[in-house]
Amino acid sequence: MMAKVQNLFDNLPFLVDGEDFSELLRCENVVIERIVSSDRPYHKIYNQDHHEWIILIEGETQLKIRDDFINLKAGDYLFIAAQTPHQVIKTSPNCIWLAIHIY
Repeated sequence: MMAKVQNLFDNLPFLVDGEDFSELLRCENVVIERIVSSDRPYHKIYNQDHHEWIILIEGETQLKIRDDFINLKAGDYLFIAAQTPHQVIKTSPNCIWLAIHIY
C-alpha cells in the first residue's frame, strides 16, 4: 500500500468563534490532532486522563495551566501531564496547533 501524503494546511476552517478539532492519526496509544482556534476560543477547562504534548504551528496564544498563565508563539511546544487542569484563555485569529494525546 502506498503512503498517502497529506498537508496540515489543507482544508483549514474559517472560524468566527470556537475551535475545530481534526484527528490526523490514531495508532495504538497515540492520537494526533490538528486544532484550529478562532480569536474567540471556548474557555473550557480540560482535565484529561491522558498526557498531551502540544505545539503551536501558527499564531499566538495564552494558556492557563493550573494557576499559571503561559504565553506561546509559533514553534513553542509544551507537555501537559495527565490530570493537569488547563484552559485556552486567548488566541490570535486562526491559530493552528498539533496535539499529541498519549493514552
